[in-house]
Amino acid sequence: MGKRKIAIERIDDIPNRQVTFSKRRSGLFKKARELAILCDSQVGVIVFSSTDKLYEYGSPSSMKSVIERYNKKREENHLLMNPAIEAKFWQREATVLRQELQQLQELHRQLTGEQLSGLGINEVNNLENQLEMSLKRVQIRKDQILTDEIKELQQKGNQISQENVEFYQRIQVISKENEELRKICRSRVINEENESFNPPYTTNLQLSQPQPQSSKPPTKGIELGYITPSNS
Repeated sequence: MGKRKIAIERIDDIPNRQVTFSKRRSGLFKKARELAILCDSQVGVIVFSSTDKLYEYGSPSSMKSVIERYNKKREENHLLMNPAIEAKFWQREATVLRQELQQLQELHRQLTGEQLSGLGINEVNNLENQLEMSLKRVQIRKDQILTDEIKELQQKGNQISQENVEFYQRIQVISKENEELRKICRSRVINEENESFNPPYTTNLQLSQPQPQSSKPPTKGIELGYITPSNS
C-alpha cells in the first residue's frame, strides 16, 4: 500500500497544528541547509508562527548577511530598471568617495607634519598617539623581517656546511682511489723493468761427469810415432 496523501488545508485542531508546524519547520530548515551545501548557495528562511513567534535560518552565514545581500541586490536591480535613479546613485557614490579621499589626504599631510596649525591639543595628542602606534607597528615589522632573514641565513649556512662535509668526504675517497692507482702503476712499471732484463732465450749447460781412472799403471808412452805393444 502506498503512503496516504495528506490534504493540504488548514488544521483546525490547535495541538495537532502546533505539532505539524514544529515538524514541517524542522524539515524546511533541513532542506534549506542541504540546498546550501549541495548547490553552494546562500539560503535564508524566515518563518512566523500563528502565535507570532519568529524562526529564522541562514546558511552558510547569518540571516543578517542574507538580508543585506538581498537588499543590495534589490537596489541594484531597481537601479538598472530606472536610469535616472541609477545616475543619481552613482553621483552620490562619487561625492562620498571624493570626501573620503580628501580626508585621507589631510590625514596623510598631518602625519607627515604638515597643516598642524589648525589642530588643538587633543587632536595633536591623538595624532601623536597614532604616530607612536604606527612607529611600533613599523618596528615590529622590521624586527620580524630581520628575524626571518637571520633564520634564512642560518639555514643557508647549515646547508653550506653540510655540502662542505660531503665535498671533503668525496675528496678523501678520490685521494684514496688515486693512491691505489699510483701503487698499481708502480707495480706495473717494476714488473716491466724486470722483464726487460731477462734474455729472450735460455741455455741449458750440462757438466760432463769425470771419467774414473784405471788402477793400472800407464803404459809406456808413444815413441817415434808408433805404439809399443804391451807384454801380455
